[in-house]
Parts: sequence; structure tokens; C-alpha cells
Amino acid sequence: MGKRIIVQARGHGSKTYRVRNNAFKYKIKYPKKLEGEGTIIKLLNSTAHTAPLAKIKHARGVFYIPSFNGMCEGQKIKLNNKDIQEGNILTLKNIPIKTQVYCIESRPGDGGVFIKTAGSSATINRVIGKDVYILMPSKKERKFNPNCRAVVGVIAGAGRLDKPIIKAGKNYFIRKSRNKFWPRTSAVKMNVVDHPFGSGRGKRIKSKIAKRNSPPGARVGLIRPKRTGKKR
Repeated sequence: MGKRIIVQARGHGSKTYRVRNNAFKYKIKYPKKLEGEGTIIKLLNSTAHTAPLAKIKHARGVFYIPSFNGMCEGQKIKLNNKDIQEGNILTLKNIPIKTQVYCIESRPGDGGVFIKTAGSSATINRVIGKDVYILMPSKKERKFNPNCRAVVGVIAGAGRLDKPIIKAGKNYFIRKSRNKFWPRTSAVKMNVVDHPFGSGRGKRIKSKIAKRNSPPGARVGLIRPKRTGKKR
């Protein structure tokens, strides 16, 4: 009897393919109003994040951000001040050009969306009118609202990828903690009952075009192709 292919099973959303809620118990965000200063209470390890997190006590409560390189417990950081020091949280319009920043907001007040991976940072590249242009780690430039907030510095944990993963089992559990599917089997290596591309027969197959409203699992092959057929 044929089995449901993996994409369909994941789309169904059973407990096997769901991440543990406990992994995402720490939410990275800024307080609604940035003023005064905060104290770093504790540095935490979160399985859902590649970088260590900093628990910061503020007059308006407690919040979490990725820790910067060289952060220590008990350290003070300033919020929305014009003082450019590592760990300070400022609006982009108050940060000078060539400064490295991370945890950048996409829209003012959303809590930080961009640059939250260990060892990464972006650079304030130029200011044109009211728009701030930031050079992302991908070497592409992106335009931001000057009222968006960011943390000055570089995220800690830059050597995360330097240590080799010796055993496949370790990589399996690292991925499983974030509900990342690993190892990934190629579709043509499967049996015909497990995937539309399965079996060794019909290597010179015609292109399969999935219907736009087809469910997970049936959407394989060419998805929303701009054109089909042989180029002449």
C-alpha cells in the first residue's frame, strides 16, 4: 500500500512534525518605549536560537535580545540614547554611518526582525533624505525607516560553524530541536509509491506542472511556471 509522501505528512501538522513549544519560550523583542537604561540580568541558552540571549531588566519590564560579542551579566545598556556603544538600542536615524548593528526592525515597533543569527551583523551604509540604507550580510542593500530600532554591535557566537559535527546523529538532534527536516532524501531515489518522481523508470519524463490549489505533497515539479516547453 502506498504511503503519504513526506511533504503531505508535514503539511498535515501532526506532533511528529511540530516543534516543541518549550524551544520558543523566549521571544526576542524591544519594549514599546525606549528610554532610560537596562541591566543585563542573565545570559541564556535557547535551543530555538543560534546565539545566546540576554535577559534585560527595564523600568517597563523584562525583555530578551541576542547578546552582543563581549557582553557580561550586570552590564548596563542605554536605550534610545545618542551614545554609540555596543549593546545600546537606538533608532537608525541616531546611528552614524559605518556602524555595525543587528536585530533591526522591519517597521517601527515590530520588535526586531532582521539579523538575529550568531556572529552576524549589518552596516549602516548611507542616508538619503529620510531613508536609511543598510548593507546586509548578503552584501545587498536594504532601505529602512529611520525610526526603526537596532542594537549596536555584532552578535555573539561567531565560532558556531567552526566546530565540526562529527556524527550524523548530532546533526539530527540539532535540526530536530528546531523542527528542521534532516536528512533530506532526493525524490528520484524514492520508490514510486512514496513520491511522484520515485522509481528508476522514466528518467526522461515530461515536466509535471502542479495545480495552483493542489495540497501539500501534490505540489511537486514545476510550481507556477512562467513558461513551459523546449526553448527554441
